[in-house]
Amino acid sequence: MLFDKNNRFNLANLITFGNIACGIIAIHFILQGEFFIAIILAWIAGALDIMDGKVARKYKLSTEFGIQVDSFADFISFVVMPSFLLYYAITAGSSGWEQLVLGLVFIFYIISGLRRLIEFNLKVEVGEAEKFFTGVPTPLGAILQWVLYLLFVYGVISNPLAIGLLVIAIAWSLNSQLKIPHP
Repeated sequence: MLFDKNNRFNLANLITFGNIACGIIAIHFILQGEFFIAIILAWIAGALDIMDGKVARKYKLSTEFGIQVDSFADFISFVVMPSFLLYYAITAGSSGWEQLVLGLVFIFYIISGLRRLIEFNLKVEVGEAEKFFTGVPTPLGAILQWVLYLLFVYGVISNPLAIGLLVIAIAWSLNSQLKIPHP
């Protein structure tokens, strides 16, 4: 059952479902103001994202279903969740107009991440792993957002609108022609 390619609950997909669960639970903690717990869950989601692909390739469990569910997991854990984290962190003391502007910035980021994942799914072949990604992969985009979170929290960049400009640059990079080595 766990190693049956045709079972929707095979080992690789279960690992991916764990990634999704971590992303959703992290959003819950962000909304509660528990950013540290959310970040730990995000890193667990990242480890699960690496593991699901390796397990799928090693045990020949790669399927179209697995590709699709992996992108849904990436959308939740590496697009939506880090955007929530950074938005809620940088807008805590912001005015209403800053919250609106930054809200639009993060909507742009989320749409850019979704577009990137859809484009990726249209190009990927079952069981194949490219040597290079075209554009910044969403997990790397999430790491860059977490770096911005740290820069904000530690006062290196204290202006929320400056963070917003950097988020726009990351959003652009998701669908750029940059070549990023596949791990």
